Amino acid sequence: MFTKKFTRRVFLKTALAGALTLGGGTTAFAKTLLADRGSLSLYNTHTKERLSVIYRNQDSTYDVDALQAINRILRCHYTNQQTVMDVNTIEYLNLVDKRLGGGNEIHIISGYRSPAYNTLLLSQNQHVARHSLHLAGKAIDMSIPGIELRTVRNTAAALQLGGVGYYPGEGFVHIDSGNVRTW
Repeated sequence: MFTKKFTRRVFLKTALAGALTLGGGTTAFAKTLLADRGSLSLYNTHTKERLSVIYRNQDSTYDVDALQAINRILRCHYTNQQTVMDVNTIEYLNLVDKRLGGGNEIHIISGYRSPAYNTLLLSQNQHVARHSLHLAGKAIDMSIPGIELRTVRNTAAALQLGGVGYYPGEGFVHIDSGNVRTW
């Protein structure tokens, strides 16, 4: 069991180090990572589950059990499958929350999306991408009650950390750890 946790921890730390290295280590994202702990309060709108968790300590070490709990709440609600969510996506969500005052309960509309569910949505013409970043655990559709959706979108887009989609008709903002772009 120690080996399994050690391996995941090494993987997550290596992924974070790589992200910081690629980003030059001086971005707002990196400064936030080094200066504060990572915490999220999540509510999955499909499963009705809630999670409040500290997943990163002030010394920038990740709590593997907390990350696994995040993976669980962000699982595909259709198939119940889960994946290892990209830590950059989790950090992006955390930073959006902090820029909006922190401690907000973030409503999750979609996190990980299984291939079966993505195929179903495609067959129903639900305007989903065939190669969606949700399939790779790199995207989250969310809203924050009490904060205008436009404000959430503008905050996420201003960070320039990945993709930001604005879906006011459906009531959510999409964020992902892919290329910086907006739609």
